Amino acid sequence: MKRKTTNSFLALLIAVSSFPPAQASAQDDAYDVVIYGATSAGIAAAVQVTRMGGSVIVLEPTSRIGGLTTGGLGQTDIGNKAAIGGISREFYQRVRRHYELKSSWRWQQKTEYRSGGQSRSASREDTMWTFEPSVALQIMHDFVVENEIIIKYQQLLDRGQRCVIKDGARIVGFRVNDGHAVYGRTFIDATYEGDLLAEAGVSWTVGREANADYSETLSGVQTRRAIHHQFVKGVDPYITPGDPSSGLLPGIDATGPGEEGAKDHRVQAYCFRMCLTDHPENRLPFTKPRDYREVNYELLFRNFEAGAKTIPWSNSAMPNRKTDVNNNKGFSTDYIGRNYNYPTAGYDERARIVADHLRYQQGLMWTLANHPRVPDWVRQEVSRWGTCKDEFERADGWQQQLYIREARRMIGDYVMTQHNCQGRDVAAKPVGLAAYTMDSHNVQRHIGEDGFVHNEGDVQVGGFSPYPIDYGSIVAKQTECSNLLVPVCLSATHLAFGSIRMEPVFMVLGQSAATAAMQSIQQNVDVQDVDYDTLRERLEDDRQVLIWTGPKKTTAVGIAPESLPGIVIDDESAERTGFDSSSTSAGPFIGIGYRHDGNDGKGRQKAVFTATITKAGKYAVRLAYSPFSNRSTNVPLTVTHSDGDAKFIVNQRNRPAQEPFVAVAELTLTEGKVSVTVTNDGTNGYVIIDAVQLLPLD
Repeated sequence: MKRKTTNSFLALLIAVSSFPPAQASAQDDAYDVVIYGATSAGIAAAVQVTRMGGSVIVLEPTSRIGGLTTGGLGQTDIGNKAAIGGISREFYQRVRRHYELKSSWRWQQKTEYRSGGQSRSASREDTMWTFEPSVALQIMHDFVVENEIIIKYQQLLDRGQRCVIKDGARIVGFRVNDGHAVYGRTFIDATYEGDLLAEAGVSWTVGREANADYSETLSGVQTRRAIHHQFVKGVDPYITPGDPSSGLLPGIDATGPGEEGAKDHRVQAYCFRMCLTDHPENRLPFTKPRDYREVNYELLFRNFEAGAKTIPWSNSAMPNRKTDVNNNKGFSTDYIGRNYNYPTAGYDERARIVADHLRYQQGLMWTLANHPRVPDWVRQEVSRWGTCKDEFERADGWQQQLYIREARRMIGDYVMTQHNCQGRDVAAKPVGLAAYTMDSHNVQRHIGEDGFVHNEGDVQVGGFSPYPIDYGSIVAKQTECSNLLVPVCLSATHLAFGSIRMEPVFMVLGQSAATAAMQSIQQNVDVQDVDYDTLRERLEDDRQVLIWTGPKKTTAVGIAPESLPGIVIDDESAERTGFDSSSTSAGPFIGIGYRHDGNDGKGRQKAVFTATITKAGKYAVRLAYSPFSNRSTNVPLTVTHSDGDAKFIVNQRNRPAQEPFVAVAELTLTEGKVSVTVTNDGTNGYVIIDAVQLLPLD
């Protein structure tokens, strides 16, 4: 039997309520912890409350629990999975046990399934990190039933109607859309949107901070990093190609991109994580939406016509011949620029935004499978797939949960930043670990300086060890709210949130938030004043991972080209044919990273670094690269200047003497143009292009 709060406490709650007496009668229940949002974080929090002997209720705005974990995101994103413990790890252990059963394999044999989402030591793990949405939903329901958790569905905050009752800085209760109030001692906002924290008067932000706000380098507008998920060069932005007066094609932001590194209101793109199947008996073919508009996909057609050679999706295998499909390449499932209003919109507008995303993605899939302007081989492959008959409530096989990658972010006394991710700042009060790359999807589509279409906002920077998340980032400022915890829309910058925002981490933080909520009741203190040593001891007893004790990675360092002497031409300024793969894994490197040939397309990839010599004299020609055992030993380099061509060979397995530069030659150069060309002709490993330096020696 779950324990409710005392009658005297309930009387106090009713007494301080600003609601009319008819809406706060003695029949209203009051709970130790009230959780708004039955996301994976909300369910983990509710389980922890019951395991600590508390009473809990979960109010879910939709008709389904589990959020993205049950809504199609079956390819678990986390990075180093050893960073995950507690109830979160228990969830993935239950996934493993489910798929050990022969009865769990309906559409394929267990031996036929090969997962790309496991660790290298998968055979020795007791967890499984890829799964069908329906399996995740069943496990979440098992948690609910086993712990006798009360879930109320279709419960929306009555926003804008003084829905949150507060006594000073304490939340007493809040009212939902059917008019009734829910009361509690502590509260957890476990939604993706952060509506409860906003209605409670807690500070928050939406969009990207400027780099200067927290001395970061990866926040704000990032056109220089517009490398991944990009259009092929030469895609025209206008309805009539070459005619600006005809207007822009849909989705292109005429006001973009903005000043490099500056803050803006833009939010990284949303999509549906599609669960597809190629099994004929379980497949629902893609259908053309009734309000299909071909012009919405004109950029897709032009991208193919400009030379795009891949299917624009990331199609990851799940059990039973199903998949988790995510965005990939320049025009894909991300509906870029169409979600800016979502985080703060009213419910009706949010519903319209979700419906618009659904129409776009349904139209995209029909287009890829059927439209004659899509290459035949793409149509043949995509049309093999369809939504699943046995996964979601809708008859067409589509889910209701949109991938809300980012909405509101709380502003607390502790703000997680890029410096936490990369180990320069270390949280003093860890309540869990994050382990994923700093990852932002594109936030806008704009016209570049070359007059063609470009995406902007995609940032993928990793290379660091799992790092701790501070307790101060999941609690509000004490003066604003003293009994609210926020494990999802936590206090973090745009880029730090891009690393933290993974479902396993949300479950970890949900459990930690619930532990702190219960201890605040037991200690009779505000959540900000919970004794951290006591909190840490309980979290460790419950098998949370708070300190990373595994191998430590050193974050690769980028060197600003303008900080170096002489003339430095970065790979971003080179004229390239190929060399489309980029990385920041090994450092130091020049600028934002380096490019490589993928050890492929030998003889077809070339980079030309061009400079203007304004003072004749003797120069050292230097090439920057990061050495490794898989690099080429015979990289051809040609310097073209007034005296002709000078050819050299560089062994990129050798460590450069003036890291990251190796001195290739000393040449006398006259005034005028000089070019340095690097190719992968006949090379025997990965070819790296990072930068060329022309250093005067006079």
